[in-house]
Amino acid sequence: MKTVYLDTETTGLSAEDEIVELTIIDDNEEVLINTLMKPVNHTYWPGAERVHGISPIDVRHAPTQKQITDKIRDAVRDTRVVIYNAPYDSQYLPELEEAAEVRCAMREFADWNKSKWINLGNATKIVGYEWEGAHRALADTKALRAVWKHIQ
Repeated sequence: MKTVYLDTETTGLSAEDEIVELTIIDDNEEVLINTLMKPVNHTYWPGAERVHGISPIDVRHAPTQKQITDKIRDAVRDTRVVIYNAPYDSQYLPELEEAAEVRCAMREFADWNKSKWINLGNATKIVGYEWEGAHRALADTKALRAVWKHIQ
């Protein structure tokens, strides 16, 4: 089964928040989707912006999730989608219903490492992955892929 890796950056941490950046790459690190997304219900997100650096001005001309939903569905259809903290990202992505399966790399890493759940930054240190650009979706997705490959 084909595997893809997905990461988002959002306006916050609650279920009411929205995606401001989405990346999906395949097993060869080919970028399938790497886009900013314009939220529909949020006009500012200062706390999240301090983490990922994506401002309302950055997304003002970006597509909304609804505008690219078909592209997202096509990228995940009939694949294994691997996400670091899958329950979190999945809540924003009804398009994942097209996936054959969704796997949580954070939980599987904890099982592999015989540890509690740890963040992606600490997981990359444990597997020896040099990570640049943390808290942007493309860099995080590549780091996620490296962790996943290490534990398989």
